[in-house]
Amino acid sequence: MKLDMGRAWNSATAMLAANKSMIAVVAGVFFFLPYLALSLLLPQTMAAAQPGDDPEQILAALTAMYSTYWWAFLLVSVAQIIGMLAILVLMSDRSRPTVGEALSRGAKGFLPYFLSQMLAIFGLMVVLGIPIGIASAAGAPAIVALLALIAAVIGVYVMVKFSLAAPVVAAEGLMNPVAILRRSWALTKGNSLRIFGFFLLLFIAIMVVTAVVTMVLGVLFAAIGGQVELIGNGVVSSLVNAVFLLIFYAALTAVHRQLGGPTTSEVSETFE
Repeated sequence: MKLDMGRAWNSATAMLAANKSMIAVVAGVFFFLPYLALSLLLPQTMAAAQPGDDPEQILAALTAMYSTYWWAFLLVSVAQIIGMLAILVLMSDRSRPTVGEALSRGAKGFLPYFLSQMLAIFGLMVVLGIPIGIASAAGAPAIVALLALIAAVIGVYVMVKFSLAAPVVAAEGLMNPVAILRRSWALTKGNSLRIFGFFLLLFIAIMVVTAVVTMVLGVLFAAIGGQVELIGNGVVSSLVNAVFLLIFYAALTAVHRQLGGPTTSEVSETFE
């Protein structure tokens, strides 16, 4: 089956509309609030690493920030993965699970999904990193540059092939990290370029809208200044981040549903 990008987009928007109340709750708790907390709690540290500063000063500020607040970033990352899986469950499961049930399934799927991503990253590092390391040690900058370019292309390709790992966990309930990656690879077979194009167009469109919204509101908050500027920019950036993630997850679910067909539960419901 070839991916129909128009159908995927229509399906994504329909899923967002059909589940907007429950999705909004999960997105608010797991995406909006954590991102807002970080943006409000870390402004002074981030201000020390502004464009135009000395590179060593920027690196030192960022290193200090991550060293001090590593636990906060870890908690936010875990929360966002669980929230992502819960939202994918809400959008993909037509039996209409409750928010609690979706969160439970998201928490259960966290470790398998995380391990599948670590496995993919480790595999890429071994396959792509070793040749680049050898070329670098041999003192061949031209070969290193060529290998780096090839590695970037391969990296994007593999990202596309494994892009449906989260919907596989949420919608199909696979819990074996290797099986998750295999299933995603199989689902994207013959559609890698279409999937890449769909996500690229979606990303560009969202970035354009985001840039316009943040620029207009940023100018408004800057004119007011003080705490209003800090809080206002934090709220806007957090809201934009949450909306972006929701649209992207809906697109993931739509692509998975189109390429994977109905789930086992959906098929069983048809004959009940």
